[in-house]
Amino acid sequence: MHPSQMLERCPHSPLTGTGWLSGWRLTFGAEDLGWEGAVSMLVPEPGSQVFVALYDLSPEDRDSLDQWEGADPGAYTPVHVRVSTLDGDVLAWIYVLEGYEGGLPSARYLGLLAEAAEAAGAPDEYVEDIRSRPCRSLGE
Repeated sequence: MHPSQMLERCPHSPLTGTGWLSGWRLTFGAEDLGWEGAVSMLVPEPGSQVFVALYDLSPEDRDSLDQWEGADPGAYTPVHVRVSTLDGDVLAWIYVLEGYEGGLPSARYLGLLAEAAEAAGAPDEYVEDIRSRPCRSLGE
């Protein structure tokens, strides 16, 4: 999520850093959930890694974020993971979508995801990889 969106939606949850989540990859799925296309999801994959922003999420902001993201009970599973940061490894929670991988995100959604990664400080190559993924045009 873009840092400005996170600040708006979770004003009591500061950014604590960024890092790499090893053994997972970014992909898309759940095209049937009613958004403009598939949504981002993480799936385990040895040898892969995902750039992540870390937030100290307050309990009140967790509820707000769940509402914003449509995290209906059973749609996501929280998973405790180890993230590598410049200051060492930290433990964090991720939400893993309980859905099938596949489908294309909208061009708008993919652009927002790339902008969020860029704003969080992801390497240029990582942001370019997101921008270059296949996507749906607005009319599809």
